[in-house]
Formats: sequence, structure tokens, C-alpha cells
Amino acid sequence: MRKLSYIESLIEQGESQSLDFKYNINDSRKIAKSLVAFSNTNGGTLLVGIRDNGSIAGITSDEELFMLEAAANFYSRPEIEFDSKIWRLDHKNVLEVKISASPIKPHFAENEDKKWMAYIRVNDNNILANKVLLKVWEREQGQMGIYLKYRKREEMLLKALEQNREMNFKQVQNHIKLPKYIVENILANLICLDVIEMNIYEDKFTYSLREDGKLIYKSK
Repeated sequence: MRKLSYIESLIEQGESQSLDFKYNINDSRKIAKSLVAFSNTNGGTLLVGIRDNGSIAGITSDEELFMLEAAANFYSRPEIEFDSKIWRLDHKNVLEVKISASPIKPHFAENEDKKWMAYIRVNDNNILANKVLLKVWEREQGQMGIYLKYRKREEMLLKALEQNREMNFKQVQNHIKLPKYIVENILANLICLDVIEMNIYEDKFTYSLREDGKLIYKSK
């Protein structure tokens, strides 16, 4: 049996949280979304010239690399660094793009409405980061420590999580009965202080008492 090449081995794995296939690059804004999602999560690899089913289409010109550079430099904020290499497979060119997890989260991508949005990678999808996660990143990048006064509302939240194990934002807000922005701040502070954790699914964010000391990304 013939040994698979490096690129063939990647394709064989299929799309995942760390691997994305693109048939081509014809829109820098859309590619920026993928670059940002990888940067804001754990990094990953983008293979351009590969169909969703893993078959090889190949890239047709250097224009796709130029559009990739535009996505990283003009449609991502801050700019995203990447490594790229063109591989020859079945007489076709496949572009490999490697993106590292960023130490300066969050990165934002400009969408079609010219709004800057932050995305994360969950399984094989790019999803919008919620406001609590944005506040967590903001605190992690801050130079000052986090001050949290333990009050009745924090006690109510922790007791509710102990009883229910996992709650979404609306459930938390209904339980402690405070304005949205205050609940966001409480959750972000408790996450940064390793008291609770954010569980990120493809279609929702939930909160639970912390077990392993890390933000975790769960599949449904």
C-alpha cells in the first residue's frame, strides 16, 4: 500500500477544529473570518484547493495568495501572521496556510456590513464570540489584576451552578436578576479568577463550576 503524503494525510483527517478546507479564495472577508477564528482559538491549518468532501480541486493562480494576504492584513484586526506553502498533488497545486493561536486575543474580521466581529473555532465551524468571552480576553490582556467583591449576587450564582451544574446566560440573568452588562462582568471576572468555566458549543455558551482550570471547547 502506498504511503500517504503529508497533505494527503491531512486531507484524510477531514475538517475539524484545527483543519479547514476551502475550494478557493474569492472573498478576502470570508477568509479573514477563518483566520480570525483559528487565531482566537487554538490555531489551525487552512487547505485551499480542497473541496468539502476532501477531493482535490487545486488553486488556479497567485491571485488567491494575494487575497489571503489581504484577508490577514486589511480585513483582520490586529493583523494576523501566517505561514504558507504550495504543495503539488495529483498535478494540482494545494495551498497550505498555518495560523498560530494568538497571544493578543481577540482578533476581529470585517464582515460584509463593514462591522468588526470576533470569531472562534468550534469543531469545524466558525462562530461569533459572545460578550462574556470578549470581556474575558479584555481582562487577560489588561495590565491590572481583577478585583471582585464577593456579594450576595455572586453567592447566588455559585449556588445555582452547584445545583444546576450548567446554565446559559439567560438562565444566569433570570436567577440573579441583574442587568445584562453586570451579569457579563460577573461571569467574566469569575472565569478569569478560575472559579467558573465557559463551555462553548456550536450553538450556545454555558457556564459551570470550574473543574480543570481552563476554558473548554465542547462538542455537542
